Amino acid sequence: MSDTRRRRIPRPVREQLIIDAAIGVFAKRGYHASSVDEIAELAGISKPMVYLYLDSKEGLFLACLRREAERLVAAFRAAAGPAPSPELRLRAGLLAFFTFVTEHPDSWVVLHRQASELSPAIAAELAQTRRAVLTEVSGLVRICGAESSGPARPDDEADFVAYTLVGAADSLTDWMALHPDEPPERITVRLMNMVWVGMRNVLDGEVWTTPAEEG
Repeated sequence: MSDTRRRRIPRPVREQLIIDAAIGVFAKRGYHASSVDEIAELAGISKPMVYLYLDSKEGLFLACLRREAERLVAAFRAAAGPAPSPELRLRAGLLAFFTFVTEHPDSWVVLHRQASELSPAIAAELAQTRRAVLTEVSGLVRICGAESSGPARPDDEADFVAYTLVGAADSLTDWMALHPDEPPERITVRLMNMVWVGMRNVLDGEVWTTPAEEG
């Protein structure tokens, strides 16, 4: 009867159940120490069925990476899109990012701490995800620049700011692991305090110059 019930589960649903199980195992044990046998057992299917659905252990990891990356980018877009101003869109996007990390810690471990250390195919998938996030943030920065009253900025300024901001957000997830009681809302406000005030001043034409040395 158990086998009959398994066959009745549609393939797309079964794949998601396998990915759910795999994310938990990969996050807990790491890619190399993870066992397809354990993943199959948690998903309620046989090991050959895992290979039938997702080809290989690397294929399974890629499926995990791809799904969670799509969820992260979709969360950022859905949150940032409706906000009425670039500043609030950036704040909403950052809040969505930190909320995702808080609510899906296993997914973030797979995306952030493991994927970059594995095969070229996995690294390429991760790079594609990062480019998608950078494109979203860079677009917001360009809108901010277009709406500012300051002088025109260099063409690569938006990309520079986007890389800086995304890098800061990535690093803050390590800080979040050390401060699990810090809510996503407060982390977002603290990062906005650090980056938005300075970015707004730069867009308005204020730049830092080297102070004159005393003596």
